[in-house]
Amino acid sequence: MKIGVISDTHGFLDPKVLEIFAGVSHILHAGDIGDDSIIVELEAIAPVTAVLGNTDSSPTFRLAEVVALAQRKFFVHHIVNPHALKENLQFQVARERPDAVVFGHTHKAFCETIGGVLYLNPGYAGKPKFGAERTVAILRGQEMRVEFLSL
Repeated sequence: MKIGVISDTHGFLDPKVLEIFAGVSHILHAGDIGDDSIIVELEAIAPVTAVLGNTDSSPTFRLAEVVALAQRKFFVHHIVNPHALKENLQFQVARERPDAVVFGHTHKAFCETIGGVLYLNPGYAGKPKFGAERTVAILRGQEMRVEFLSL
């Protein structure tokens, strides 16, 4: 299993993402997509599961998605505070019992296992701005090893 994880593209798909994600079996986009054409470009690489972010208005995507990949369950939602889940997210995570929660919004890479669940934010992948670090992540194997890659 090799999964590409991206968030906060804000209408810009860096060409490096296409190289980094070459060979992935699936892509998870954790919101603030921008134009739907970003997802179309990513789908040329692999199937994509994407959610709406707080800046998105597309009728194509939902606020949250659950997807099973290689015997692992992923819950994808844009705004998540892993150390203080809002009540509705506590309920959804308890109901779905995912192996991983993938999120975005903060523009900062994050990877921590809390209560047996991997919480993963791939970081910010949008246009370069003010020297902000730009990253995506690759999830590998059944043990879900995470590798952050700079753009």
